[in-house]
Amino acid sequence: MKQRDQAYDAFVQQLLDGRLAPGSFVTQRELVALTGLPLGAVREMIPRLEADGLISTLPQRGLQVAAVDLRLVHEAFQLREIIEAAAVAHFARTAPAGLVASLRAAHARISAAAEAGVTEALIAEAQATDWGFHDAVVAHLGNGLVSEIHRVNLIRIRVIMQSRVALSPEVLPPAFAEHAAILSAVEDRDAEAAAAALRRHLETSRRRALGLDTGREADRREVPASPDVDGREAPSSLDSNGREAPASRDSNGREAPASLDSNGREAPSRRTA
Repeated sequence: MKQRDQAYDAFVQQLLDGRLAPGSFVTQRELVALTGLPLGAVREMIPRLEADGLISTLPQRGLQVAAVDLRLVHEAFQLREIIEAAAVAHFARTAPAGLVASLRAAHARISAAAEAGVTEALIAEAQATDWGFHDAVVAHLGNGLVSEIHRVNLIRIRVIMQSRVALSPEVLPPAFAEHAAILSAVEDRDAEAAAAALRRHLETSRRRALGLDTGREADRREVPASPDVDGREAPSSLDSNGREAPASRDSNGREAPASLDSNGREAPSRRTA
């Protein structure tokens, strides 16, 4: 691997590790220290970082790490939905049963461990499993151009999430229940249901990134429905077969928001304080 590519990878890792704060200014000399690569390699990587939107060169001010703002959140999540909704529909139709089973097993292991208590080590494993799931879905398209766009956009998404709200003991169970709903639709080879479940999952992530749902609130609130591929409103929840789950009602006859258990099925509604 060329040194400029090593420098690029090192920069991205520093960004994802939180050692480079979004919106901060950095000098080339500082980048040499951060990446451990020569100044020439650092200078050669800068145009690639600029092309990917990860850094900007501002006249008389220097190099600025991409800032996280509302526009970036909206655009990054919109691009993510466009790519992943198409990818998961293809995945549902064509993914090998063995690959689907391995993803299901990895998620089931995390969900089972979470019931005994969520530790920092489990959060780290869950986060890797989370990103790995989305990467596997997009990689299955077999489209190098789409995979590269997804790779760069996922860097933005990860920076957004770590600067706003990372995976936590409160967020982990509902997030993995959303993944379970996607996998249930994939196992049923229901491409439309898989895409709808994925859109709901991404909408929940987008709301957390915007600060609309954080911590326990994300596990209690009903996620606004997203339109499906035909512009229709997607159902608010799915049963294990990828069909719309019946809404529960409270003691006054009002419809109560549905939640999902660790298998992607509707869980009993719970009251808030």
